Amino acid sequence: MLNRRNLITGAGAFAAASPLRALADTMRLPFANGERPLMRYPQKRPMIVQTQRPPQLETPFSVFDEGPLTPNDAFFVRYHLSGVPLEIDPESFRLDIKGKVKNPLQLSLDELKRLPAMEIVAVNQCSGNGRGFFEPRVGGGQLGNGAMGNARWRGVALKTVLDMAGVEAGAQQATFQGLDRPAVDATPAFVKALDIDHARDGEVMLAYQMNGADLPLLNGFPLRLVVPGWYGTYWVKHLNEITLVEKPFDGYFMKAAYRIPDNDCACLETGGAETSTRPISRLNVRSFITNIADGASVKAGALQARGIAFDGGSGIKNVQVSVDDGASWTDATLDSDLGKYAFRQWRLPLTLTPGPHVLKVRATGGDGATQPASALWNPRGYMRNVVEAVHVAAS
Repeated sequence: MLNRRNLITGAGAFAAASPLRALADTMRLPFANGERPLMRYPQKRPMIVQTQRPPQLETPFSVFDEGPLTPNDAFFVRYHLSGVPLEIDPESFRLDIKGKVKNPLQLSLDELKRLPAMEIVAVNQCSGNGRGFFEPRVGGGQLGNGAMGNARWRGVALKTVLDMAGVEAGAQQATFQGLDRPAVDATPAFVKALDIDHARDGEVMLAYQMNGADLPLLNGFPLRLVVPGWYGTYWVKHLNEITLVEKPFDGYFMKAAYRIPDNDCACLETGGAETSTRPISRLNVRSFITNIADGASVKAGALQARGIAFDGGSGIKNVQVSVDDGASWTDATLDSDLGKYAFRQWRLPLTLTPGPHVLKVRATGGDGATQPASALWNPRGYMRNVVEAVHVAAS
């Protein structure tokens, strides 16, 4: 447990920017204007900085080859509001449950930890992960593929807490808000909502640990919402208010932001304009090669390829790799299954002849969904998905 003094000391250093020293190195993401500084933030190793206020930190992609669980000190950070909470006393922290409930509650962190605990391994992925690869480019943070991470989350089922409060008849949704706040009144608060049946499905959870340790400050200490299989916009950090409401919540971050074209592919013709939209929700299937960088020079002959695959909860059925730009495919071996919401590592021995090669990887989920050969497009740069390609030269 972070005690109050240690937390405030780290937060004060954060506010003073003393630990935010740019390192000698920068990192160039593989698209136009892709050069980014590497900086150290509290409880983090060097991270790719997209913005400093609010902090948006991307995980260097090589981290995903370290293992199926993304280390806490390398887990990506995404804030919407500049009012990041820097002084959080875990002893006085309270979670309010109110609205359409029979027994409004204020629960301390210790009280939450005394409730039956649950664990789940799940991917948290930003809706805009990979936005920098969109062609034509779209507005928003120009992210590479590092705005995602996989962790073992521990906490209490949201259902447990809602049942303690007693859900009243007529409650349609639960809304969620954290301690981060707008810097000016004109900026809308960051509030998200889930339908009540989803909120009570037994998998949505209030997490106080990730990978066996307290949540890092910048990943939501002391409590965050975990919505397995759904995009990270719903994973509210520093969660301290849950309100049950009797009609669909129409706040800015549900009604206007984080919306996708209302069709099967969540896509439009390139350059098209949205007409009808719906809120973003479940992750689509993705896969990556993690141990071979695009543009790498490798030795001809035997080479082991490794990577990860995941989807929104149907589980990964298989992964295939091509060394000839998709002309032929070979099934990879899947490593241990950490759960249907987790990264699934895969590996495959390859033999490369001298010369250039285009390596490709595609995954198929348990629901039969796979990645399209060409990237789909939408005007907000959400849900990037395609058969990923890695260009190498073997000699």
